[in-house]
Amino acid sequence: MPRFMDFHDHLQLPPEAIADIGAGARDGATDAYGVRQVELYHNPEGKVWCVLEAPDEDAVRKHHAALDVPCGHVHRVESLM
Repeated sequence: MPRFMDFHDHLQLPPEAIADIGAGARDGATDAYGVRQVELYHNPEGKVWCVLEAPDEDAVRKHHAALDVPCGHVHRVESLM
């Protein structure tokens, strides 16, 4: 499954949301678009980087739209591992 990374500049995630996202990632949960959260990096300034497995970029955008989270640039990425 292809992997994608996107960035959110001003997304203040409450601790509960981070815990929910982490639980879904650990459980391997996928949404209705076939998107699975692999990793999420965040900092206190509200900068968030998402690593997702998805069939394509359109699925990543639909995933974010369903969560009402704006999604700017989406990049297909490859892992070193």
